[in-house]
Amino acid sequence: MEYYLVLKMIHILSAMVVAGTGMGIAFFMFMASRTSNIAAIAITARHVVLADWLFTAPAVASQFVTGVLLMQILGYSFSSTWFHSVIALFLFIGICWLPVVVIQYRLKSLSEKSLTSGQLSPDFRKLMRRWVALGIPAFASILIIFWLMVFKPLSVI
Repeated sequence: MEYYLVLKMIHILSAMVVAGTGMGIAFFMFMASRTSNIAAIAITARHVVLADWLFTAPAVASQFVTGVLLMQILGYSFSSTWFHSVIALFLFIGICWLPVVVIQYRLKSLSEKSLTSGQLSPDFRKLMRRWVALGIPAFASILIIFWLMVFKPLSVI
């Protein structure tokens, strides 16, 4: 039973990291992008890219591994409606997140180039809109997964 509790703790902590880092990244990047301070935007974009690799990526991997192990321990069915809902949302989040990572690198590059010109590229604003448009449904999906995890409204067997 101790193995179960350790896995559950890792699963919960990694869920906190995914949600917390995602929310923090979104807040700081969005707020920096709304300023005219190109240096602040460039530094924030650089840190956003770094935070995604240091925190989000390992936490997502941990979520998947611990989730599968917890299902095995608890005897949950991989063919259940609950699992299909969770995995569909997990994959949807990944489908949103992968282009977001690419966009973040582009935002970082554009903002760093803007440091020398003193003017933010119009492409930066377009990419920020895409970044937000992908982030909103992804974060909403994280919240739905939390709801499914806590309330288990669908059969798990």
